[in-house]
Amino acid sequence: MIAVAGLIIVFASVLGGFAMVNGPFAMLLQPAELIIIFGAAMGAFITSGTACSLKLSLKGAGHAYFGKTPSKADYLELLSALYALFAKINREGVISVEKDIEDPASSPLFRGLAKNKSACLFIGDTFRVYLTTGSIGELDHLMSVDMEIMHEEEMVGAHNVAHMADSLPGMGIVACVMGVVVTMGAINEPPEVLGHHIGAALVGTFLGILLCYGVFGPIAAKMENQAREQNFFFQSIREAIGAAMRGSSPIIALEYGRRSIPMSFRPSFLEMEQKVKG
Repeated sequence: MIAVAGLIIVFASVLGGFAMVNGPFAMLLQPAELIIIFGAAMGAFITSGTACSLKLSLKGAGHAYFGKTPSKADYLELLSALYALFAKINREGVISVEKDIEDPASSPLFRGLAKNKSACLFIGDTFRVYLTTGSIGELDHLMSVDMEIMHEEEMVGAHNVAHMADSLPGMGIVACVMGVVVTMGAINEPPEVLGHHIGAALVGTFLGILLCYGVFGPIAAKMENQAREQNFFFQSIREAIGAAMRGSSPIIALEYGRRSIPMSFRPSFLEMEQKVKG
């Protein structure tokens, strides 16, 4: 909802400033200009994409408005689930968590993390490899590869939307030029008619720039930030599992995970300890 609030501020500021100078709002209502700009930009966006990249772009844009990134509470739930998993492995051996990683939704170990299917799958796949091979030598590299692919996939949508945003000022100029062409065709009309046509043409440039820097550019930036914050979440999992597999005690392995959390979301050791004991 933060993104929605940001958009409201953008349009309120632009339209509010326009109203302060007694700007005629009727002149801003130019459906033809909007169709030219937005339609051409969307057409170019579709032309440049693939079925997969377009799907990722739409999914990422929707998540930018209505999704959420990991919070401090989410990190605490993660640390709690990892501690429960490591403690059980430490007591009963790694084979004891086979059922838990196969069905996280019904496992008491993943009670607070089950809704995050990507994280559960990441943890489960890592331990499945260890259960199958008994080797920890490649686990860290496997987690690194998995994280890199997930991050790159999330960035595809952000880059596509950013490219679309970059095209909007150019599309605004196209609409403006077409408006000038219409104006030149009415060169013998009275000044008030010519003024209306020129104003309509300039609205095209205005809309292209506003949509670029006020709407789609920020959406692309938000998608990039979300991808980075999601990567932080999985980096914490990677560090904790890596430490546990190297033989660290559950609490030390958990501390590796906690120390890799960005300071903005990192719980204190006391908060982590209280969550784990709870």
